[in-house]
Amino acid sequence: MLRQLILFCALAAPSAAGAAPPGEQLRQTAGRNERASAATAPADGFYTKYLRFPEDATPDEKVALAARLVPSPRQLAWQRRELTAFLHFGINTFTNREWGDGREDPRCFDPQEFDARQWIRTLRECGFEQVILTAKHHDGFCLWPTATTGHSVAASPWRDGRGDVVAEVSRACAEAGMPFGIYLSPWDRNAACYGDSERYNRFFIEQLTELLTGYGPISEVWFDGACGEGPDGRRQEYDWDAYLATIRRLQPEAVSAVMGEDVRWVGNERGAGRETEWSATVLTPGVYARSAANNAALGIFAQAPDLGSREQLASARELFWYPSEVDVSIRPGWFWHEHENTRIKSLATLVDIYFSSVGRNSVLLLNVPPDTRGLLADADVTRLRELAGYLARTFRDDRVLGGERIRRADAGEILRYRLRRNSRIDVVMLCERIEEGQRIEAFTVEARTPDGWREVAHGTTVGNKRLLRFAPVEASKLRIRIDGCRSTAALDRAAAFLSDELLPEEARQSDPRLLPREGRRTLLRAPLTLDLGRTCRLDGLIYAPAGGLATPGTAFRYRCSASEDGTTWREIAVGEFGNIMHNPQPQQLDFATPVEARYIRLDATAPDGEAARVTSEEVELLRFAE
Repeated sequence: MLRQLILFCALAAPSAAGAAPPGEQLRQTAGRNERASAATAPADGFYTKYLRFPEDATPDEKVALAARLVPSPRQLAWQRRELTAFLHFGINTFTNREWGDGREDPRCFDPQEFDARQWIRTLRECGFEQVILTAKHHDGFCLWPTATTGHSVAASPWRDGRGDVVAEVSRACAEAGMPFGIYLSPWDRNAACYGDSERYNRFFIEQLTELLTGYGPISEVWFDGACGEGPDGRRQEYDWDAYLATIRRLQPEAVSAVMGEDVRWVGNERGAGRETEWSATVLTPGVYARSAANNAALGIFAQAPDLGSREQLASARELFWYPSEVDVSIRPGWFWHEHENTRIKSLATLVDIYFSSVGRNSVLLLNVPPDTRGLLADADVTRLRELAGYLARTFRDDRVLGGERIRRADAGEILRYRLRRNSRIDVVMLCERIEEGQRIEAFTVEARTPDGWREVAHGTTVGNKRLLRFAPVEASKLRIRIDGCRSTAALDRAAAFLSDELLPEEARQSDPRLLPREGRRTLLRAPLTLDLGRTCRLDGLIYAPAGGLATPGTAFRYRCSASEDGTTWREIAVGEFGNIMHNPQPQQLDFATPVEARYIRLDATAPDGEAARVTSEEVELLRFAE
């Protein structure tokens, strides 16, 4: 007890190890209130958002302290909003690209039927609780009439150059009571000052200031760390300190995400959270100058499977409340492409994504890209309504009696619940009271069936919400055994449901333009050179990285050439497969005009500038459709 008292006093003292701020001096000012709660523990002993362990803390003492780390109020509000829509919309929508290069003509942007209310109304009806709009993507085209650049909607024919997408979406959100967030790409391929770090940082902060002062309350500011100019490109040092200070000064209730200090990227774009997902994590946010050294010392990174176990705590010096956001697109790409209209994720796939994101202590950020009309595409809306209907039917009838009362248990103890009569269940929901920290490390769920007690599920972390699926059983009672926890576990809710029936997945429609592989052979592997066996009229190709996985040899930049005789070649396309490393899904390359060719050559480089390794199996060719 004396040791515990000394440890508590050391953490509470302003000069103690626990008083160190999570960021550098500028960030300390930006988040003064949160830092104060870490430095001076309140009477209830909880530590808000950040905790630095005393240098002499034992592993067991670290575990006890980790149990008392809790989210800030804005983080808690964010975690309760479990389903967010990402709206990728911009110049890429009209150029049929994933990553623009900044040289696009703003006159391309002209969504004649633009209706932000249709977006927000649809999303609200389908259960979304927040939206994030791509105010600026890597191409630098701004969806608001900024004073910083001419590369914006003000230079487009839309609304005769007087339009403002950000304003209309913000207004539609306000009318619907929907929190509104923004994505502002730090990487800007249009800005002439990009690469002149000091000058560009001022430019970027001016853009950020316009967005944070002119469009009402902002709930989330989403940055990525993209700086992808390539081996010989311009290199920009982002001033994350100043960016975060701007957010805290102008929109203190907004969470900063990914390259921020409130919300972290789950580590993939497949829609999959970890089986063991800690919000109380040893991962140092990437915006902090010490993050690379800290994370390397622990052997962790964004994709690491273990970010908060006892083993990790034993070596850690700091702990952050840094919850996971799972981003994924309803389509293969992030922007709308007409050729993907038949490749929308199936209902079964979206249900799996929901259970492996929201159901694994994460917030789901589902991208739904508006089309060239300026509307959410009909096929996407249909699928969203199917998902909303499925979730409503699955979770409308909770079979647990009294499951919403707070229940507490220590490791080894069992929480018992009665079910309604004649209950048939195949889903169990568990929710921790994260206002008191994330504590459960392992649990087992048993159901009382007509044949006696039977284990139906088990898991590790719970956090804000854990959903577990199993074969349907008839049950009258549930037992939740807490197999491991930090301090005393507190469950906000235990619930059980019978999921709605899912129809078998529909067969994926194949593109009738695909050129059959019969008669095709590989002449060279580097660069990949194909003999089609006959002259064909082609208007594009599809590149699909093998197994849907990115490797160091995955193609990024490419030059595509065609020949009729295998000797005389003409270049038919130059570009890049944007975002291919994070989202290695099939990407379609459309030729500017149809070509007559027997031979096709794809000369590609990987992101590091080295020659890519592309196989014949990763390339499909598209016949010209009259």
